[in-house]
Amino acid sequence: MAANPEVLLSAFADEAANRKTAIEQMSSLAALGLKFYSPRFVDVTGNGTVKHVVELDDEELKQLAAIHEEYGMSVASIGSRIGKVKLVDQEDGSHNKFVPFDEYMAGEVAQTVRAAVALNAKLIRGFSFYQPKGEEPERYVDQAVERVGEIADEFAKHGIVYGLEVEANLIGQNGRLLAELATKINRDNLVVIFDGGNLSSQNMSPVQCFEEYEAMRPHIGWIHIKDYAIDSSLEWKGYVDEERLKNFVPSNIGDSGHEMILRDFREHIPALDERMRRLGGPGVFLELEPHLKGGGQFGGFSGPDGMGVAVRALCSLLDYVNIDYRLRTMQDIRELRGF
Repeated sequence: MAANPEVLLSAFADEAANRKTAIEQMSSLAALGLKFYSPRFVDVTGNGTVKHVVELDDEELKQLAAIHEEYGMSVASIGSRIGKVKLVDQEDGSHNKFVPFDEYMAGEVAQTVRAAVALNAKLIRGFSFYQPKGEEPERYVDQAVERVGEIADEFAKHGIVYGLEVEANLIGQNGRLLAELATKINRDNLVVIFDGGNLSSQNMSPVQCFEEYEAMRPHIGWIHIKDYAIDSSLEWKGYVDEERLKNFVPSNIGDSGHEMILRDFREHIPALDERMRRLGGPGVFLELEPHLKGGGQFGGFSGPDGMGVAVRALCSLLDYVNIDYRLRTMQDIRELRGF
């Protein structure tokens, strides 16, 4: 009997920490049995100053790396905000910023690479830029391809894989558009990230979410685990007010169709594992970003209790569809103790 394929579990640790301290984040995930996480917002020193990981200075990055070693934690990906700015300098009534591209490459992109190198991250999560609000994203695909391609090329110089996440309101707001971007960008180190909650929160049904996953599947590098219960009373107008999304739920009870998606994904894990290892990563990640106590444009929150609920829900679902995973064992404890 063939062994079940295996995935690596990770999470956005800032979602599990009430005060965003690094100690709180590592303690929460370690207690849940996770060995990987993606840094985003963090208070490294515990003095109450929360920064995005790419804003940390060199000394703070060293402190964070030391805390990782203490807790036996490794970085899965940098939870960057790259690509969450306007593609073109046009007033559209949104609060999204426009940054000239040369300035963006020298600033946000360079700082993200610096953080990834310091924390030994081989993956960076990012996005596909905002088209002008109210306009069709298809008109801006080729411009986004050019920009994202340049970013991917910069990452390739450092042996880093760029993952484009599917998300509402951006040019890559669904699986079909994200697949088109990936096909046209055509870089070995460019993959896409499926996130079911970012589709069901656009009022997509489980079947529609699966169809978007199918469109993305040839380009998927890893998967974010987030789910949403559709509010049938909400009229879909083509644009998500991210600050008003209140119906995030664990992955085993929402409308993203995770059981159907993971049953299919199971068959593709071995080949994807080989590809991601060839690109320098440790394997295939399923990464929790559950937003159980709320989410917005640049992050979300679940609390330590909510993250526990989300981890247990995912593990039960993986058991059901016969995908293996590893939580910490006594062997990990022995290794951390040094004998």
